Amino acid sequence: MKMQIQKLLFLIALLSFATIFAQVKITGKVTYRNKGVSEINVTLKDTYDGATTDANGNFSFETSEKGNHVLTFTHPKYNDVEKQILIENQDISVNAELKEQINEIDAVVISAGSIEASDKKRATALLTPIDIYTTAGADGQISSALNYLPGVQKVGETEGLFIRGGTGTEFKIFMDGSLINNYFSNSVPGIAGRDRFNTSLFKGNVFSSGGYSALYGQALSGALMLESVDLPDQSSYDLGISPIFLSGGFQKLSEDKNHSYGATLGYSLLSLMQNVFDFNTDFIDAPQGLNGDANFRIKTKSGVFFKYYGMFDTNKMGVKSESLEPGYDFALVRLKGKNTYHNLSFKQKFGRYLLNTAASYSYNKSDLNFSTETHDQESDKTRLLTDGNYINFKAVLERKINKISAVRGGIELNNAEEKLNFENVNKSYKDLISSVFAETDLGFSNHFSAKIGVRAENSSFLNKSNIAPRLALAYRLAKDWTTSFAYGLFYQNPESKYINGPADLDFQKSQHYIFQVQRTSDGRSLRLEAFYKKYDDLIKVKNIANVSGQNQPVQSAVNNNGYGYAKGLELFWRDKKTFENIDYWISYSFLDSKRDFMNYPVSLKPNFASEHTLSAVAKRFIPEWKLGVNLSYTYAKGRPYYDIATKDVSGEMVNYTRNEGRLKDYNALNLSFNYLPNLGKKDAKAFMVFVLSVSNVLGTKNIYGYNFSQNGARSSAVVPPVNTFVFVGAFISFGVDKTQDAINNNL
Repeated sequence: MKMQIQKLLFLIALLSFATIFAQVKITGKVTYRNKGVSEINVTLKDTYDGATTDANGNFSFETSEKGNHVLTFTHPKYNDVEKQILIENQDISVNAELKEQINEIDAVVISAGSIEASDKKRATALLTPIDIYTTAGADGQISSALNYLPGVQKVGETEGLFIRGGTGTEFKIFMDGSLINNYFSNSVPGIAGRDRFNTSLFKGNVFSSGGYSALYGQALSGALMLESVDLPDQSSYDLGISPIFLSGGFQKLSEDKNHSYGATLGYSLLSLMQNVFDFNTDFIDAPQGLNGDANFRIKTKSGVFFKYYGMFDTNKMGVKSESLEPGYDFALVRLKGKNTYHNLSFKQKFGRYLLNTAASYSYNKSDLNFSTETHDQESDKTRLLTDGNYINFKAVLERKINKISAVRGGIELNNAEEKLNFENVNKSYKDLISSVFAETDLGFSNHFSAKIGVRAENSSFLNKSNIAPRLALAYRLAKDWTTSFAYGLFYQNPESKYINGPADLDFQKSQHYIFQVQRTSDGRSLRLEAFYKKYDDLIKVKNIANVSGQNQPVQSAVNNNGYGYAKGLELFWRDKKTFENIDYWISYSFLDSKRDFMNYPVSLKPNFASEHTLSAVAKRFIPEWKLGVNLSYTYAKGRPYYDIATKDVSGEMVNYTRNEGRLKDYNALNLSFNYLPNLGKKDAKAFMVFVLSVSNVLGTKNIYGYNFSQNGARSSAVVPPVNTFVFVGAFISFGVDKTQDAINNNL
């Protein structure tokens, strides 16, 4: 009897134990936007029980746990989800709807109208400093390298970037957020000025051919935002030497690596090369220049970052050309130019807030002296003297909302004071442009984002204000495919050099519509972009004086009755992957543009706009030869040219086109070599590179335009100073080894 009772108790205990540890099945489905998602980890929190979803998002596992528990759903690309469940004796079915995890790496980037090269965009970076230095034909200049990107017109007779049917002055350049007035060096008519700023000063850039951010203004066509370098990696000393220039400099980094300072000095003179090459331009005074700069950078423990950069340059040249006017043999022009620029920026982070401020000052003086020569006797001497002082201040406060969303706003002040003196024309121009702006980045998901902004400006000279809204959207179509759209309203003051008398003027205005499709994968990038720009309130001018023997009119703005449009298609393809150690890109632009502005009598195709432009760049480094080989080619369909004169019609002076035509197509093939003799040496304390560059290798005789006599009877072609130019130079850095940058070029 006792034995039977023991067996019965054991059976009851066994049944109770089995009941307690009975397995319960938990099943369900995990979806994102009503579609099953695979590879989702489903786990009963604080246990080892769980499963992974299959290709349809279904999961199933068993557990012996009882009571209240938490079921978790995790995946790196989605936000974690937790579900409260009660486990009893019945099977459970639990479904979960996921939300995409938003982060900077996976988020779609708005890129309509812009190309970015920075540390943040290293995977798809375009035109980093090493890109610019190794682009044949760019001569190490940022503006020249940008000529190989879509949307940029090939205009060689004057400085500036001519973007999508806009003039060179409708494109503005900024450094650390602050406007750079007079980015290019002073020059004479028909010869383009060069970049004043050293490419190595900048670590990144955003090149916008339209639809740019509300943080920037006073640019009808586009903007280039340059970001200066931070603290150097180590102290270094640099030396550059060639037949046309000599330069030297240093960068000193403190032992605690919290501050640095440096300076450079350079001198250039073209006279030696005049004896070697057959120049088209007769330089009676060989171009020469003296320049220098200084900088310091301070980073504090509290996160404050100060940057200062200051520079100066002086240049002069003299040009002699055959006079187009009867009674004169030659026309002469001599230039003396001076410029200085100072920029101080400050950055401080306060929790989620980031404050960026920048202030800059620049002074520019251009002293042009015109004269004529007959039988070796100079006469009819006139002087065109311009100088200006410019102050810019900008402050931006930004607050992060999440990893890809933010809101920012700020103010900008741009003050200009200019003087012009020419014969009977004397002017003093003053203007303060005050601006406020606000902008927000909205990351709705990794597939969809928006940028919404507005900018308001007031001009003290015009005594008028404007409000300019901006909008940009981006959507990911597939894994590597994205599409972007940008719209914006943009205003710009009339150029001060045309304001030589009283006139009721207003802001010039343009509207941008840009649509882009882009595919970006490892080492490859494809961009297709369509755009439409509408220009209103462009200035119209009249001639008020002429420079003797030069046919260089001094013009004055009369009204804002000008208008125009620009529309087109662009393609850009860059490939660093297909061919080993070869980086190449191809860009093509189609442009249809017309304008009635300046002294145009009717709506015409602008004389700076080419209908078709094609560029190709290729770079190859050959390690066994320690040699880099770079090629570039540019083709542009011939631009139109016009000789516009004024005549009296029934007592009214009207403009008419006296001579017109189309230039021959532009072609230029450029070649450069970079040789690194110290390649492969371990623990190198110095880096050296020899450069050989040949522009326009085939010697094509390109023409930029024509000058006409005052009666239109005679003309002369505007051509490059030299058809083919060869540059040879050596660059040495002590204390730092840049070999890998030069070799890899970020391949």
